[in-house]
Amino acid sequence: MVSAPRGQHWTHLTEDAQHLANLGISHVWMPPAFKATNEKDVGYGVYDLFDLGEFNQKGTVRTKYGFKEDYLQAIQTLKAQGIQPMADVVLNHKAAADHMEAFQVIEVDPEDRTVELGEPFTINGWTSFTFDGRQDTYNDFHWHWYHFTGTDYDAKRRKSGIYLIQGDNKGWANEELVDNENGNYDYLMYADLDFKHPEVIQNIYDWADWFMETTGVAGFRLDAVKHIDSFFMGNFIRDMKEKYGQDFYVFGEFWNPDKEANLDYLEKTEERFDLVDVRLHQNLFEASQAGANYDLTTIPNEDKPLNRLLKNGSNQQPMPSFSYAKMAFHVSFTETTMVFQENMPNKISKKSLTVS
Repeated sequence: MVSAPRGQHWTHLTEDAQHLANLGISHVWMPPAFKATNEKDVGYGVYDLFDLGEFNQKGTVRTKYGFKEDYLQAIQTLKAQGIQPMADVVLNHKAAADHMEAFQVIEVDPEDRTVELGEPFTINGWTSFTFDGRQDTYNDFHWHWYHFTGTDYDAKRRKSGIYLIQGDNKGWANEELVDNENGNYDYLMYADLDFKHPEVIQNIYDWADWFMETTGVAGFRLDAVKHIDSFFMGNFIRDMKEKYGQDFYVFGEFWNPDKEANLDYLEKTEERFDLVDVRLHQNLFEASQAGANYDLTTIPNEDKPLNRLLKNGSNQQPMPSFSYAKMAFHVSFTETTMVFQENMPNKISKKSLTVS
């Protein structure tokens, strides 16, 4: 697959759909299609989930990959070729707010977010999302400071940090519901969604209904799930499958190479979806660093399992194997789309690639 010119990725994918089908590709994981911080953002600095490249926001109408109509055409063309399009969904945070707000926080230790570094104080934070360029089209919900658990910049003092937002029923997610790295790894970046807040949950469900009706994608790749309340995530996936069918395929990025942590998360979400095999990524990375000294036969052994790390809990279907395609070569995610075939033994995340 040849890299597409800037802003033409969806168009290039449409043109390449038949070629992918001829290769026997069954699914395509498409990059995040939502308006992000700017036109060069690869999509993980997500700003507006209801803008797929349609409105003039953040200095651009299109996203890095193209316009809404191009995205929808790519999805339709893939499906016509018998390929299932997968949407990359970023729910953990929101970036590039429209306005600042004043609210109370406590600064916490970045190395252990359960340790408070002082008393509550007021900051000015970028937490007001009004989506002025969209003007309430599709959805009129506006986000405010109380919809988030934390943020990382105090504009009043011009100081970066990790700030736990204060208020009624505020705080990080329960430590048993997120990864325990850094004490409690609820907070990752930007304005962190509060999955305890009923308005947040309702808005995500409203968005999911709109997105599915608009796009007709066949599944989700969920970003940064180890930072998201597993109680919410399990319920969300359950409800999506009940509404759109058990064949609606979902997998998540739980970026932790520890086997038990992965299995524990799958158990908490009642094994409703699959996870990327991060241990495999680590094995391959270690092999790349060791060079000729690395024993490749140890990659899939019991201590460093390949496909036995993850349970395919969704419906015991064949586990797809992910790979980026540029003919036989790996390329950057920012310029191409992940494709995969069924009946293969392992999963590989986008972060496991060495760009060549």
